[in-house]
Amino acid sequence: MGKVGIIFRRELGSYFATPLAYIFIVIFLLLTSVFTFYIGGFYERRQADLLPFFDFHPWLYLFLIPAIAMRLWAEERKSGTLELLLTLPITLRDAVLSKFLAAWAFTGIALVLTFPIWITVNVLGNPDNGVIIASYLGSWLMAGAFLAIGSCMSALTSNQVIAFILTVVVCFIFVVAGSALVLDFFQSWAPTVLLDTIASLSFLTHFTAISKGVLDLRDLLYFLIMIAAWLFATAVIIDMKKAD
Repeated sequence: MGKVGIIFRRELGSYFATPLAYIFIVIFLLLTSVFTFYIGGFYERRQADLLPFFDFHPWLYLFLIPAIAMRLWAEERKSGTLELLLTLPITLRDAVLSKFLAAWAFTGIALVLTFPIWITVNVLGNPDNGVIIASYLGSWLMAGAFLAIGSCMSALTSNQVIAFILTVVVCFIFVVAGSALVLDFFQSWAPTVLLDTIASLSFLTHFTAISKGVLDLRDLLYFLIMIAAWLFATAVIIDMKKAD
């Protein structure tokens, strides 16, 4: 982990070397507050829970996470530093993993900074904090899946805007796959097995289960497998394109 740790610290530090990181965190905190207390009707519900807070996370991540992920490899390719990175005495796996972990840690920092909302619900009522902790874990795992997809899309192109758009499109497919709108479309003609398969690929299906406080191993493995699969695809793409 020594080499991974070195790149991890360099990458994580680079986020805070520019104002963009702070702008992202401020926007994330503002949006989560607006969606929770105003659009989500936190006070009107008169319930001591954070369901309005977590319900909007997949949709917030759909645009905010691609903004983080688009620079992971596209920037390296455009600036020509990818070749320099790959000449270092590290494996391609270590490079992909360390850059991803730095982005995931940065996302985790932004998520942790929402703790005032958690404190607020405890002051106003007596929430089930076990469910809230599980929801935070599920949200962070889901953010990791978004980032892994973004990492792969970023490796495909040197244009950050294209990487952003590709990430949004692919992540949107995984978000809405388990929605009632999509399942109703297939329900009239598709067999139950296909419906279950489509629903099982959805971020919403697994995140919703975790946000109810049910830490099913299948839901946790889903996000971990998604992360591993997309990071593997990232490494394959970089290896194929490093000669370009």
